[in-house]
Amino acid sequence: MVDVAAGTIAIFTDVACGWSTLILDRLYRRRTELGLDDAVRMDLRLFSLEDVNRSPVPKRLVDVEIPVIGALAPDFGWRPWRADVQTWPNSTLPANEAVHAAARQSRTAAEEFDMAVRRALFCDSRPIDLRHELVAIAETCPAVDAERLAADLDTGAARADLMRTYRTGRAEVQGSPHLFLPDGTDVHNPGIELHWVGEPGAGFPVVDADDPDAVTRLLAAAAG
Repeated sequence: MVDVAAGTIAIFTDVACGWSTLILDRLYRRRTELGLDDAVRMDLRLFSLEDVNRSPVPKRLVDVEIPVIGALAPDFGWRPWRADVQTWPNSTLPANEAVHAAARQSRTAAEEFDMAVRRALFCDSRPIDLRHELVAIAETCPAVDAERLAADLDTGAARADLMRTYRTGRAEVQGSPHLFLPDGTDVHNPGIELHWVGEPGAGFPVVDADDPDAVTRLLAAAAG
């Protein structure tokens, strides 16, 4: 069983997952609307897509997902990759490690930095596998000490806990995003039902049902 602290939603995710980006965006927006910013925190845990699939997150897969996901949250600012295709991130592990380095500072720092990295990838076409890009992103986040984050990246201070959490929880995680609550409840990709036409990466996803209020129920449950 995944251990989750009171007032917390544990989310197994990868920064390159558009579906988890959608769910996190909904969670943060609704949390603020409900006045629960101080009552519920997100515990961001790694579900490494590149490790599971034994390959980098393919650009062709993201290219067909983004128009579908973007239609569900157009205000996020999704845009197709506009930089040179060769600069598409070869690995998301450095970015995921940086999120966990931010978490060593505070949950607020992790939440803020994590979403900034996702926007850098999905909106601004930035190569988030590069150290200097991650540090530059951190410098735009008021809650993050960018110098400390850079030092933690240089020493690998967050890597061991990051991978330990991933390895420990992987057997119980269906995919990114998978959310766990303090009461033992868990749900994969909350509120969204979809299927693929053709093979993932060659076909395209079709959303069969979407319930944006699913995150409201999760926040209420986590708040107790």
